[in-house]
Amino acid sequence: MVEDQKAGMQISRRGFIKGCTMAAAALGLSETMVPKLVEAATSPKRPPVVWLHFQECTGCTESLLRASHPDIGRLILDIISLDYHETVMAPSGFQAEKSLDDAISGNEGKLICVVEGAIPTKDGGIYCKIADRTAMDILADVGSKAAAVIAIGTCASFGGIQAAAPNPTGAVGVTKLLSGVPVINIPGCPPNPISFLGTVLHYLTFKRLPRTDQLGRPLFAYGRKNHDQCERRAHFDEGRFVEQF
Repeated sequence: MVEDQKAGMQISRRGFIKGCTMAAAALGLSETMVPKLVEAATSPKRPPVVWLHFQECTGCTESLLRASHPDIGRLILDIISLDYHETVMAPSGFQAEKSLDDAISGNEGKLICVVEGAIPTKDGGIYCKIADRTAMDILADVGSKAAAVIAIGTCASFGGIQAAAPNPTGAVGVTKLLSGVPVINIPGCPPNPISFLGTVLHYLTFKRLPRTDQLGRPLFAYGRKNHDQCERRAHFDEGRFVEQF
């Protein structure tokens, strides 16, 4: 039994190193940076993370829960301190709200705020309320106390399907409401978990968010089109198309 547990830990460790290697490759870093990423990811001072849910389907969370390099256990036990996340935490009701207050208390200017879902603004934001507080109010409160904000998914980044015409709730992305705090967008429905992991590891290693494009997306993940890297791109450029089967 003990040997099986040790073997499991060794496999998990290898998977963790593999995840850091994948993140380094995604970030455009050389192999020599992998040890630095590992060191940052295994620091005993794990950054406190508050994960907020607003107008969303929880698909971004589901994607992260199914990640394998690293898996969710390694992520929340070794890399970050996930102090508040409505989907995976045990507390509910008043205890859940206390968890949020405790996560913020003493961590102002240190915590990472992750936002999943769009924020409704019409009619004072009444279309999304948690513990009798609007999403607008919660974002303003937590976001203003964060060192950095990660808008995960298309909804949090740009409003998503909730913002589609006629947009009855006035849904918007995080950057439309929050200023004075570094915000990075990781769009996708859902986004690739490695884009989130890479962003977090970059922040832990270099103490700043990755460089972004004009849409606030990390260049390491969104700076190139898959189309431009396709091995069949030459056929497209030459106009060689299959017009019938």
